Amino acid sequence: MQHIKVIAFDADDTLWVNEPYFRETEEKFAGLLENFLPHHSVEKVLLKNEIKNLPLYGYGIKGFMLSMIETALEVSEKKISLDTIETIIELGQEMINRPIELLDGVETVLQALQGKYKLVVATKGDLLDQ
Repeated sequence: MQHIKVIAFDADDTLWVNEPYFRETEEKFAGLLENFLPHHSVEKVLLKNEIKNLPLYGYGIKGFMLSMIETALEVSEKKISLDTIETIIELGQEMINRPIELLDGVETVLQALQGKYKLVVATKGDLLDQ
């Protein structure tokens, strides 16, 4: 490793826990819309909208929130209440405000590499989420 000068890490689910929080929020979101569609159907529409919106919003919680709002409007045929939209926004805010939970061993590995290599984070995610 003597020729290696820089080590780049992806952030989400490489350095810290991320994906389970998206799945947890997705489940809560689907529950908000169960009067319109079953959970699995809401999740399919949400995934479709997330994929469609990636070029526009990129990866991250804010794009996920916008896709949830779009999905709520779509599956409810624009009959979703403002209170439910507010709850969807609150779900996203909870994700943003959640403390970072490092994966096991990350701190030890980074401390061992610090000073020996230039360490960088390389991500396609939202800068503020990272």
